[in-house]
Amino acid sequence: MNRPLLFLDVDGPLNPYAAKPERRPDGYTTLRVPLEGSAHEEVRGLSSRRRPLRVWLNPEHGRHLLRLGFELCWATSWMDDANRWIAPMLGLPELPFVDFGDALLQERPDGVHWKTGPLVDYANGRHFAWVDDEQSELDQTYVTAHHRGSGLLHHVNPRIGLRENDFHMLADFARSVDTPRTTD
Repeated sequence: MNRPLLFLDVDGPLNPYAAKPERRPDGYTTLRVPLEGSAHEEVRGLSSRRRPLRVWLNPEHGRHLLRLGFELCWATSWMDDANRWIAPMLGLPELPFVDFGDALLQERPDGVHWKTGPLVDYANGRHFAWVDDEQSELDQTYVTAHHRGSGLLHHVNPRIGLRENDFHMLADFARSVDTPRTTD
């Protein structure tokens, strides 16, 4: 079977960074990521911060993600650093990642999110779902106009992260677009 892609953002869906800062959500573990020398530090412009970055992760999410029927792929400003810091905490293998290159964090004049074009290019016509906390209708319009396959843009509230109903919706989408591979 030719599984669809699942583009995973870290901050928002996996790390509910907007939750009350003094209260870690139930089921989550706190990870402290040192900022010195990390790509995430350079991207976010946090080099002047001395304290490690606080990340909340739910270790159960990895198991749920692996059972969804997708090929998982990081779609985050963490890029390959997600394999170093996030994947082990979730019990995920090393995953491919979208290298955003010069598009990283660059605002577009048309209001489309900076990730959207590179994700469509990376998918190259394959069906995909994208979980993030920053998509808009402009992104859905862009995907519809520029992508040959199905594209589900699934918004996740950054105060609560991925929940059971999100996993059900993603699994339903994966089943709906899973197609047999053609043989030569």
